[in-house]
Amino acid sequence: MQRLLKPDICVIGAGSGGLTVAAAAASFGVSVVLVERGRMGGDCLNYGCVPSKALIASAKLAKRLREASDFGLGAVEPDIDIAAVNRHVQGVIEAIAPNDSIERFTALGVRVIQAEARFTDKRTVQAGDTEIRARRFVIAAGSSPQIPPIPGLDDVPFLTNETIFERKRLTRRLIVVGGGPIGLELAQAHRRLGAEVTVLEAGEILAREDRELAALVRRRLIEEGVDIREGAKLARVEKRGTSVRAHLDQAGDATFVDGSHLLIATGRKPNLESLGLDDAGIRCSPAGITVNPGLRTSNRRVYAIGDIAGGAQFTHLASFHAGIVLRAILFRLPARADRTVIPRVTFTDPEIAHVGLTETEARVSHRHVRVLRWPYAENDRAQTERRTEGHIKLVTDRRGRVLGTSIAGANAGEQIALWTLVIGKGMRVHDLAGLVLPYPTMSEIGKRASVTYFSAATAKPMVRRIIRFLRIFG
Repeated sequence: MQRLLKPDICVIGAGSGGLTVAAAAASFGVSVVLVERGRMGGDCLNYGCVPSKALIASAKLAKRLREASDFGLGAVEPDIDIAAVNRHVQGVIEAIAPNDSIERFTALGVRVIQAEARFTDKRTVQAGDTEIRARRFVIAAGSSPQIPPIPGLDDVPFLTNETIFERKRLTRRLIVVGGGPIGLELAQAHRRLGAEVTVLEAGEILAREDRELAALVRRRLIEEGVDIREGAKLARVEKRGTSVRAHLDQAGDATFVDGSHLLIATGRKPNLESLGLDDAGIRCSPAGITVNPGLRTSNRRVYAIGDIAGGAQFTHLASFHAGIVLRAILFRLPARADRTVIPRVTFTDPEIAHVGLTETEARVSHRHVRVLRWPYAENDRAQTERRTEGHIKLVTDRRGRVLGTSIAGANAGEQIALWTLVIGKGMRVHDLAGLVLPYPTMSEIGKRASVTYFSAATAKPMVRRIIRFLRIFG
């Protein structure tokens, strides 16, 4: 039987952004309908951030056990039980899932409908047997793995981030197509858990990152036994018995790689299909729904947030977007999505974290740029933990304002938080010079880099003359 709902807000998609909008609006007593066709929590909880980091944690511990002799302990080759690793991954998901559950959101006052949502006109959405005519709509439908048109792929079983975490047996020889964050994180984790791994990348791995820092990750992966093929164009794939063969064109030479499993990690595409965007008068492109700086679509009743709004695809960006549209919908306050202060982290080991402008970007937009560095090897805490590989790189203007920060090394993702604040507030290295940080911590690496901004002043004749003059007064 058809039913009609007229809430204040209808949210399409129960991922990070959609859940944030629904929970916050409901807490103010606003009527909210949340529509989700899949699992609550979206990609991040079920197929992305959470399971991948749980798998990485198991792999990192396996690596540390092999290195125990560095700390005066007996090194051991871990007995890896992939089924048990899978239980760990699923257990982490189950521990977090209640926060995103239908029961929790129903208790918050949100009406949850498990169905596919489709616009039937500019102000109406059909979800199952329910018609929803809301004052405002927020599309937070996320993204899915991008499957490239590789000849032969239709006839070959392959994995994506949505299926690889279901495996309970060792992946003996894994071929990873794609050298971006997803591909490299999973490549390193599987190598540490006992698999032979080959990464195929048509260009350069970690193409968005500072080349100096990406080289650190490349070197570590190669040292750990990951076979990285850059400039490798995948011509076709074929099934050979229980295995798969990838045929490559690498520097004009035809070659091939055999593996037991194939992982496609070539990026993600927005979930635009089936939403009925044309019927709602919502413009879009293959990159996502077209939005203005306030995340409003060409239909004034509708906003789009997160992966489906184009641009960077991060869980924390979706949550940031949620705050922007909540201010607009609930309080009529203007807000803009400033993406220059959105940090990103690749959770390889060493990690790479970045916020703001890269050195290349800064040199294009600023006449005078200084680059400040400090190595992990000069940090006492890094020495105690034998995590001395990597460094921090600060990009500043001529007045010392921090334009961008890149870090490659242990706990880079944790350290980038401070620099997100520094860049977001337009702070200068002078503001960091007087900051007192606990010793010994890796956070001191960034402060030491900022202090190098003043090193040139110590050799200036004028500064030295002033100091000599002041000594006269005792």
